[in-house]
Amino acid sequence: MKTNWKIVLLEGSCLTGILVMFILPLFSVPGYSLTRNTLSELGAQFSPHAWIMNLVFLSLSLNSVIAGWEYFEDFVLHRVLLVLCAVSLILLAFFNHAPADPDILYNIKEAIWHVYFAGTAVLSFTILSIATGFILEKQYDRMVSLAAGISIILLSVLTSEADRYAGVWQRLMYLVSFGWLIYILKTRNL
Repeated sequence: MKTNWKIVLLEGSCLTGILVMFILPLFSVPGYSLTRNTLSELGAQFSPHAWIMNLVFLSLSLNSVIAGWEYFEDFVLHRVLLVLCAVSLILLAFFNHAPADPDILYNIKEAIWHVYFAGTAVLSFTILSIATGFILEKQYDRMVSLAAGISIILLSVLTSEADRYAGVWQRLMYLVSFGWLIYILKTRNL
């Protein structure tokens, strides 16, 4: 089995993101909760060290396109969805979430744009994972892709409806989405 350096870069970005999502809260705003607060709040306006989380978003988006571009070589729709998801992640890194501390004044327009780009990232990823299920040869891989898409939908709903655990749901979304992408990209190199 050959090692694809593009996938290794994506894996490195994902691992960095996992470390950041669990370590950065220790240095974030007082009262930040892993269960309640989201990853976006780690990169929020006026949050200490927000640049670290936003840099993770940038790294993930760029490395996802670099690793996935060749994989989706013959599939224009998939490439468009991959790029749309990546651009959405880049833009949500530049348009930051409202601070976790409700007493801090912030730019509400920037926060609204952040929510919009987070939504387009989730939507484009969901469509990408489900659409990828239609191009895969193995039944198991098709089921994994479909399960990833459905999981992201369910976790998105839970993030908004069971918001006391929004941090848990969003961290699971992160693990499912990038875990799926790495798994699918690696199937080509087997």
